[in-house]
Amino acid sequence: MHRQDHKTVRVAILDLYEGVANQGMRCIREILNQFAEINHLSLNWDEFDVRLKQEVPGLDYDLYISSGGPGSPLDSEGSDWENKYFQWISDVLAYNADTRHTDKKHVFFICHSFQLASRYFKVAEVTKRKSTAFGVFPVHCVIDSCQEPVFNGLKDPFYAVDSRDYQVIQPNHERLRTMEAHILAIEKSRPHVPYERAIMAMRFNRYMIGTQFHPEADAVGMALYLQTEDKKKTVIENHGYEKWESMIEQLNDPDKIMYTYAHVLPNFLQHAIGLRVAVPA
Repeated sequence: MHRQDHKTVRVAILDLYEGVANQGMRCIREILNQFAEINHLSLNWDEFDVRLKQEVPGLDYDLYISSGGPGSPLDSEGSDWENKYFQWISDVLAYNADTRHTDKKHVFFICHSFQLASRYFKVAEVTKRKSTAFGVFPVHCVIDSCQEPVFNGLKDPFYAVDSRDYQVIQPNHERLRTMEAHILAIEKSRPHVPYERAIMAMRFNRYMIGTQFHPEADAVGMALYLQTEDKKKTVIENHGYEKWESMIEQLNDPDKIMYTYAHVLPNFLQHAIGLRVAVPA
């Protein structure tokens, strides 16, 4: 899609949180607001409750952001809402494949959505982790990601919020080659642990990309979340007080999650809309 003067950009946000309180939707809204304001852009969005109301958007939007969410990305197999969600992906793919359509539809999948998309495209295995990954962790780029416009300006490694009980591993390299898909990033190196590193970001095709981490997470939301009584207790019980304290400290480091927040989704928006703008350093 390439923006025309005075054209209003329409965004669909697919909400997969199933009614569970979260910071993710607020962060996505704020990024859209900030991006529109910085770039003097007319931008509107609608939200679709995928899991509770079985809502999916039509093809009358310019771009799509599909959120993270709670629960298993495996147990929903065959459910009505997942069938509708997968049909939506199919519809977007068909639209983009039609050479008559020059205004292609760009899609960004976050965390739970990324796991579902990995299942849909059959590019890797989605499995339950041995333990919950939660915190601010380094993410390592792979060689092919150097030319990825959505990763423009990121360092290697960069830091991101990780919050998941499941993982995308064991890529099907033949399938990836057939689709012209590319793995963009993997989780931190853990040579002392005998587990395969998870895929943390992938470009599924020219117009669809996703991350296992939460690029929308901001320091304010994460700090509020970590300081709630329940979450603080859970982190301390599972990882110790020092881990909780370290996570709070990392939120204040401008080179960590706020750097990722200022680059990944804004880069996606810039690339999808066709703007030539400077992304904040």
